[in-house]
Formats: sequence, structure tokens, C-alpha cells
Amino acid sequence: MNWQSVMAIYRSEMLRFFRTITQSIVSPVLSTVLYFVVFGSAIGGRIQSVDGISYGAFIVPGLVMLTLLQQSVSNASFGIYYPKFIGTIFEHLSAPMSFVEIVMGYVGAAASKALFVASIILVTASLFVELHIMHPVWMVAFLVLTSISFSLLGFIIGIWAKTFEQLQLIPLLVITPLVFLGGAFYSTSMLPPAWATVSHFNPVLYLVSGFRWSFFEVSDVSVGVSLAAISVFLVACIAAIWWIFKTGWRIKP
Repeated sequence: MNWQSVMAIYRSEMLRFFRTITQSIVSPVLSTVLYFVVFGSAIGGRIQSVDGISYGAFIVPGLVMLTLLQQSVSNASFGIYYPKFIGTIFEHLSAPMSFVEIVMGYVGAAASKALFVASIILVTASLFVELHIMHPVWMVAFLVLTSISFSLLGFIIGIWAKTFEQLQLIPLLVITPLVFLGGAFYSTSMLPPAWATVSHFNPVLYLVSGFRWSFFEVSDVSVGVSLAAISVFLVACIAAIWWIFKTGWRIKP
């Protein structure tokens, strides 16, 4: 393993992130404040509690997960798309580096950025509501597994995309709607039976549910099923990236 190559890519990506640190933090924080104003105040005034938890605290895991997914996908997709766009991707492919090292550099940086922003959101949320994290180790585990998995997905999207517009297509039209429909701001027990059944086909539900369990020991599905779901998704993304580099799909002329 050529760790120097991995760290060179990682440092380059992190430096780019910190050059725009204000923009990277201000936007998610403002969005979190707005969510608390709209959901916490407006809706929370009508829904006092969900499963014995105040509504303001109940939506915190959903807000953190929403930010984490968006940041993981967007950072990883842009990180690999830009060198492909300007042609420097061929320098990586011709250098004495394996595809594993390339992926580790870009995905590691994207996951680190997403975790950093998600931590800021969690701190911001704690200013609005009182939070008690029942299982901090499991909370960190869900954060790390989710950030890595969706950074891998973002890497795939960056390879697939041919234009900057396509980079935003899946995050805006797929990821964000899935989070909103995946129990981020409500419990599936509040839905009619038919819609509750449909919600269980939403993969994001298992991420949000497991993450919420680490806070309150309350979940829509068992924590074991949540861990299994994120593990399967992680393996599927790794397999897809292996196939991309094996065949040269969208990265070799």
C-alpha cells in the first residue's frame, strides 16, 4: 500500500475544503436553523412528542443524517469529477498507484469533510434542544459507516457524470427525497399501515432509524437490520467501484 499517494490525494482534497470552510459550514448551519424554526417550532407546537421524545429532539438525528448524506455524496462526486473534467485523472491512472489507493484518498477526504460538517450540525442542534446520547459508540459507528458508504456512492456518481448538472441530479432528485420520506422528521408508526409498509422499502429509513436508536433507543426497525442494510450497501458500492476500474467505464477513452 502506497500511503504517500493516499495522503497526497487526501491532503489536496482537505486543503480545498478548508479554503472554502466558511461556505462549507455556513450553509448547512443556516439550513439546520431553518429546519428547527419550521419543523421544531411550527410543527413541534402541534406535535409535543413522538415515542415519548420531544419533537425538537426527535428530528435531530434526521437532520444530521440529511446533512451527512448530502455532504458525503457532493464532496466525493465533485472530488473525482473535477480531475476527470480537466484531464488530471489520467495522471492518477498512469502513476504507480492502485485504484484502491485512489479511492481511499478521495473517499477518505469526502467522508472526513462530511463528518466534520455533521459534527457542526450536531453541536448547532444541541443549542436548540437538550440531547442525551444513549449509545455514543454506536452513534459514531453509524456516522462513519454512513459517511464512507455514501462517499463511495458519490465517487460512483462523479465517475458517471458527464456534466456538472449531472453531479446534482441524484443528490437533489433522489437522496434528499429519500431522506424526507425515510422517517427523518416522523416515525413510521405515525403513518397509515399501507404507507408504513411502503416506507420500509426506502433504504434511508434504516440509516435514520439506526442512528436515532443510538440517541434515544427508539427505532422503526431493529438496530441489527439497520447495520446489515448499511453493510450491504457498503459492499455493493465497493463492488461497483472495483468493476469501474476493472473495465475503465467512463474513466478511460
